[in-house]
Amino acid sequence: MVTRGFAGSLLVLLGGIVISTLPASTALMQVTVLQALRGSEAGRMAGLSVVLLGLGLHAAAWLRLCRDVARAEGRERDDAIALVRHATVVWSAPLVLAPPLFSRDGWSYAAQGVLAHVGISPYEFGPGVLVGPIVQGVDPRWMETAAPYGPVPLLFGDAVAGVTGNPWLLVVAHRLVALLGLALLAWAVPRLAAWAGVDPALASSVVLCSPLMLAHGVGGLHNDLLMVGLMAAALVVTVERGWVWGAALGGLAAAVKLPGGLVCIGIALVALPAAASLGHRVRRLVQVGAVSCAVLVGPGLLAGLGVGWVHALGVPGSVNVPLSMPTVLGGFLDLVAGWLGAGLAPDTFLDLVRALAQVVALGFAVRVALTWTTGDRAQAVRAVAAVTGALIVLSPVVHLWYFLWALPFLAVTRLPRLGSFGLLAAAVVSGVVAPLDSSLHGAYVAIVVGSLLATAVVLVLLATRSARERLEKIVGTQVAGRILPVTSPSEMRPPEVPGAVYRSVTSSPSSRKLRSSPSTRNGSLPPHDSSRNEPRWSGSGPEIVPDAHRSPVRTLAPLTVVWASIWAGDQYIEEYGGRDTTVPLSTTSTEMSRPAGPSTWR
Repeated sequence: MVTRGFAGSLLVLLGGIVISTLPASTALMQVTVLQALRGSEAGRMAGLSVVLLGLGLHAAAWLRLCRDVARAEGRERDDAIALVRHATVVWSAPLVLAPPLFSRDGWSYAAQGVLAHVGISPYEFGPGVLVGPIVQGVDPRWMETAAPYGPVPLLFGDAVAGVTGNPWLLVVAHRLVALLGLALLAWAVPRLAAWAGVDPALASSVVLCSPLMLAHGVGGLHNDLLMVGLMAAALVVTVERGWVWGAALGGLAAAVKLPGGLVCIGIALVALPAAASLGHRVRRLVQVGAVSCAVLVGPGLLAGLGVGWVHALGVPGSVNVPLSMPTVLGGFLDLVAGWLGAGLAPDTFLDLVRALAQVVALGFAVRVALTWTTGDRAQAVRAVAAVTGALIVLSPVVHLWYFLWALPFLAVTRLPRLGSFGLLAAAVVSGVVAPLDSSLHGAYVAIVVGSLLATAVVLVLLATRSARERLEKIVGTQVAGRILPVTSPSEMRPPEVPGAVYRSVTSSPSSRKLRSSPSTRNGSLPPHDSSRNEPRWSGSGPEIVPDAHRSPVRTLAPLTVVWASIWAGDQYIEEYGGRDTTVPLSTTSTEMSRPAGPSTWR
């Protein structure tokens, strides 16, 4: 399983070198075989096929990993998280030195860092003002656009550019920073999963080493990975260290990419006491927002970059992508208006629908912050999942790697069966179709061939009978929420202290039968534990009549139970033939019992 995933990553690396954009001055471009492959249509199709095969192998290995950790029992269950982390390291290793895969954004990160290093503000000028190898891999559409990112990636790029000017090494350095976000997720996800009663190992496998994460987080080295890692860590730190530290990490996430600031809603909710008033909510939101904003703008002001990213936030929306629902709807309405001869200005409905969608997303975030339950850890995670999911759905521009925003928070939430199926399928599909994104922009033959190959891979992974059975095993365990010990006992391990020996303890069978508290419903049967020796019979009741003066639900106990509790004392009175139990659960004395005294019956 791990070996298969590693082989898939190697194939993605080899094929990615053929189909990815590389600077013309790169030494690798001087290799004759690579020149021949990249220079012919057949060679590029072969490279694309190798990439899709590698992604398919990795996806199959990942689904197998999910199934194994979901069904792990005994000692294997204790080691499941370690297995997931090991697989993540092994599968990510081949891509650490790879060029930016399935997107040219990595080359833009490197160029923007060089801009900051030479004293040119990336918030005012695009990479086009530079010359040389550093701009050879940048997408032409972003050559003259300002950076829409926060100060953190720019300051890091500035520091690395002072060490080397090699574009490939700069890209590798940015990938290492992205992997820091992956490490934060490896630390935070098991803790978040425990809050909601979700299997930490299964949640970790969905987040850390899914095809979505491998293709876009590791291969694409997008800033979104570092951002979402800081978001997850911010929630955990809020609970374990206090809301001030959590808000600082939330501001740092926004300083990577602005949507990271949405985690501040979850930070405020989990930091508030239960049933907090509206005024208390507003005060805490203001406090969290103040700390986060200070961390967001502070580094840029201290470094002299300022807050120019505010004016560049609309740069990603300058392109129309089919994954954005507002863009598709607005474009369709503009098309219909043109057919009807309405005479409207271009993109009238596009701009209108996008603006309305942003207002709806903002309103939903405000509603979550002001109305959702406070003081509940699981609810705070669901709040972050909801607001990030709403932003993805209503954003004017959506790329496949945007799904990383909500992935860790959905993976640690108890989803219904259909939702769990959807999450697994989305993680597979978004990873497998990664080569069809902007890396193949304009290559229509490659897009058609790639789409057919990707469809075949997805059908094999998700639609075959064996695939459906495998998904059912994963989802069935996830829905059941197997964070509690399974029925099979863990394997007995040797004592760790020198000289220690096993000790066998025998207990009465009845001591293993839990006494359940009576039901709180009038007239209903209380809970009853059944076993092979004592099954649950229809209409069976408790073994012991609850005492009406001790039962925690005495106010709701039926009248017959109260009478039975009173009359039950007669069996211990001497004149009625009562017996005193002197050795519990073993033998009984033949002596008659006596009343305990007048004080007992007061």
